[in-house]
Amino acid sequence: MKILNLGCGAKTSDSEDIVNIDWSILLRLRKNNLMRFASFFLGENRIKRLKELPNNIQVHDLRKGIPFKEFSVDAVYSSHVLEHIDRQDVPRFLNEIFRVLKPQGIIRIVVPNFSYLCSEYIKNYNKCFECNNSRILHDNFVADIIEQSVRRECSGTSKQKKFPRKIENLFFGDARKRGETHQWMYDQFNLKNLLLDASFQEIKVHSFLTSDIADWGRYGLDLNNQGEEYKPNSLYMEARKIF
Repeated sequence: MKILNLGCGAKTSDSEDIVNIDWSILLRLRKNNLMRFASFFLGENRIKRLKELPNNIQVHDLRKGIPFKEFSVDAVYSSHVLEHIDRQDVPRFLNEIFRVLKPQGIIRIVVPNFSYLCSEYIKNYNKCFECNNSRILHDNFVADIIEQSVRRECSGTSKQKKFPRKIENLFFGDARKRGETHQWMYDQFNLKNLLLDASFQEIKVHSFLTSDIADWGRYGLDLNNQGEEYKPNSLYMEARKIF
């Protein structure tokens, strides 16, 4: 069994079945000689996070394709990655996944659930007129939908003091160009159609506990350390490569 964990971030598996792949700026920084200067502009918490990144991650820019042969893997998992890819590049990304999957192989895509976020905003909108902290409440519901799409810098960068913040932005560059922000949002309708366009079939919506991938639960990629949902209120969708 071979499963690719694409855009894994720090959420990896030690299982021999899983190949963890990511291309984050922190991973590239860790491999670079400039790491010794990082303490000048990265906060203590982010330095700690950087050092704690697992060592079992293959560093590769997935925008340049998937570094595996055709028909070589049994399943591909990608969580909260698709929304960070330029919308025009998403079909190519899904086609690459289709290419490397074996016949009957499964793709499992996890994304922020745009439909859920919008329904929560509408459901709670009137409450904003009835409570004392209405502005904060309203801002939170709006932020859940659009903040990741409109911000100009990494969330961690924006919390830095003035000088480290300026240096970090100069060093890392534009947050949107490097994939830190959301480029688009997905729901059951548009994600299903993208999978169909990429020739996938048997498309199903799952929960964080269910999957058609054999023994999926034992890998723990959709669970936090307490065994709860790692990315709450996400959309979990799977599809199969039939031929």
